Amino acid sequence: QVQLVESGGGLVQPGGSLRLSCTTSGSIFRLKAMAWYAQAPGKQRELVARITTGGDTNYADSVKGRFTISRDSAKNTVYLQMNSLKPEDTAVYYCNVQAGVAWTNYWGQGTQVTVSS
Repeated sequence: QVQLVESGGGLVQPGGSLRLSCTTSGSIFRLKAMAWYAQAPGKQRELVARITTGGDTNYADSVKGRFTISRDSAKNTVYLQMNSLKPEDTAVYYCNVQAGVAWTNYWGQGTQVTVSS
């Protein structure tokens, strides 16, 4: 069974930084991409950043220049470095993996990021 476990969330002051980690377990074959999504209360889950197996990255406009997605294939881990955090970044952040011919989505349980004074 594929399992994704996020960590690194927490409470941080505006302007601060966090680094989220997502470690995968189980067999994920035909990996296509790994990504981070954010979901604020009452809102839909939205893409924050994505990295493909080829190393191409995409970011939501709201986080460009502040967040960086990276991965360590050897550790089966994807990271999200979050700098210059703003209150509007507050959300539950979910790790996502897309794999297989159908680009099947796998999700972690989420980690809470709260940016507040």
